[in-house]
Amino acid sequence: MRLILLLLGVLVLILQYRLWVSEGGYRSVWSLQEAVSLQREENTELSERNARLEAEVLDLKQGLEAVEEIARSDLGMIGADETLYQIVAPDQDAAAEQP
Repeated sequence: MRLILLLLGVLVLILQYRLWVSEGGYRSVWSLQEAVSLQREENTELSERNARLEAEVLDLKQGLEAVEEIARSDLGMIGADETLYQIVAPDQDAAAEQP
């Protein structure tokens, strides 16, 4: 009887070891859950980015305001009835050389 109880105890310990420590055990499950959580966060960020890009594309397709804004800020363009005033900072080297 004691031998059977000892064998059952050893068997339980082996099974517990496999459950908690082995490659297919809880450690693997926890690491996979963490990886899934990180991937979900990344997917959420990418979905938000895609929504912003989609809104920008729709704005560019439907109206001229976004196109004008991009032309003004990125290309330095002005409208036909506008006047450009450009203020140039004095050259630091030339200002230092004058007495």
